[in-house]
Amino acid sequence: MRNLRALISYDGSKFFGWQRQEGFWSVQEAFERAIESATGESVTVFGAGRTDTGVHALRQVASFHLESELSDDRLRHAVNAHVSDGAVLERLETCDDDFHARFSACGKRYLYWVGTSRFRSPFPEEYAHWINQPLNLAAMEVAARDLIGEHDFAAFASSGSERKTTVRTITRARIFPRRRGFAIVVQGDGFLYNMVRTIAGTLIDVGRGRLDTDCVARAIEDGRRAPLGPTAPAAGLYLLRVLYPFPAFRGPDLGPRGAPGVIQPLDPERGD
Repeated sequence: MRNLRALISYDGSKFFGWQRQEGFWSVQEAFERAIESATGESVTVFGAGRTDTGVHALRQVASFHLESELSDDRLRHAVNAHVSDGAVLERLETCDDDFHARFSACGKRYLYWVGTSRFRSPFPEEYAHWINQPLNLAAMEVAARDLIGEHDFAAFASSGSERKTTVRTITRARIFPRRRGFAIVVQGDGFLYNMVRTIAGTLIDVGRGRLDTDCVARAIEDGRRAPLGPTAPAAGLYLLRVLYPFPAFRGPDLGPRGAPGVIQPLDPERGD
């Protein structure tokens, strides 16, 4: 029995969140079924975070124990051959037995993408939150600065999840403008239920002028949810990275003929 660490990405619009639940197709169940189909073994796949329905992941981390003697790379190919549409096992490696995707993590980084093109994007609305009105990004950046540090974020959490404390430490809260939109990137040691989406909804309302730049600081101070912005839609939220106190998934991930993304030299003998 060995412990395996997995790097997973998925389209959240095709699943009812990460966690397995009766009657609803989840990312966790999709990978557990794929592993069972590939190896004949029934396993429990533990994720680093429980993303909600419609929330996407670019670098979710999971872990599970398995008896199969397949090499890491062959097992990865076998699982991807069976996993459902909308999810992929990007990396897989045998790791120390005490590693746990959730309990070994020391933080997470989320991205919330907002499209601001004049006309609605031709791409599916499941992947961005579109706003067709002027926004004051400078004001949003001022409000975002008050998120940094260790605070009680009770005002930014929705009810519905167990938590021992509402105190969290945010180490990064930045806005990255692009031609057709902008990204809100938030990093911290942990997040409460709907916390990132509430942050996004609040900063957007600051940009609209509906809220002043001091609203974040006041909410942290008094713990009141009502004066903040709405919970932004799940469509724009992406789990960007799970942080650990040690390097994970080290080394190049070689493709059939070399490192992915690298153009290989022409081979005159093959007629390339």
